[in-house]
Amino acid sequence: MRRTDIGTVGLAGAPVSKADRAYQAILEGIRDQRHEPGDRLVLSQIAAELGMSVVPVREAIRRLQSEMLVAYERNVGATVVGIDPVEYRHTMETLALVEGFSTAQCAPHVTAEDLAAAREVNATMRAMTASERAWDPVAFTELNRRFHSILFEHHQNEHVHDLVHRGWNRLAALRSSTFAYVPGRAVASVDEHEHLLRLIEDGARFEEIEAAARAHRLNTLHAYLEHSAEPSS
Repeated sequence: MRRTDIGTVGLAGAPVSKADRAYQAILEGIRDQRHEPGDRLVLSQIAAELGMSVVPVREAIRRLQSEMLVAYERNVGATVVGIDPVEYRHTMETLALVEGFSTAQCAPHVTAEDLAAAREVNATMRAMTASERAWDPVAFTELNRRFHSILFEHHQNEHVHDLVHRGWNRLAALRSSTFAYVPGRAVASVDEHEHLLRLIEDGARFEEIEAAARAHRLNTLHAYLEHSAEPSS
């Protein structure tokens, strides 16, 4: 099996399990804000919508619960949870570490085609930042995920790769984008992407790529924290 942006897909087009399908569907609902914090997840309703029994849906809920995206209360059932500011900071700090390591470890295996694909995504992101009319923080965040997914395509450590995706999934529970709160961060993020691509293209040392990728994630966190600390008008 191999990881994608959300959930799990089979190799060579092999069918995924019903539990995986249910997991992906619920996670997409959380990410797309169809499931808000506090919303009750009715297993029978989800099962009917997906055309399956309750059993795989229950398995998917347990998986989401282990990732702290869903809580289960007696006499209430499964509900969607949010991430508080402390949880957000801890998740971002952890991602900075594992993303930095994974990016550096994957770098020697990134192909010219991968670099071209990543640059194409980054160009779309840059164009979005240049037009106020085209600006969409949620779409920008999805493009950002796609950009980094390309660099992780040839991952060398399944455990580290799993930690990266768990962090991304936990951030999905915010139901909004950091770039919605700090839109000015988007331009710098695109520039940092290009810097990272150049390091990989030039065959930079592991330590240099790891530091750049780690700083890239932490810069987003710091921008968000600085914005949160500003007095409201």
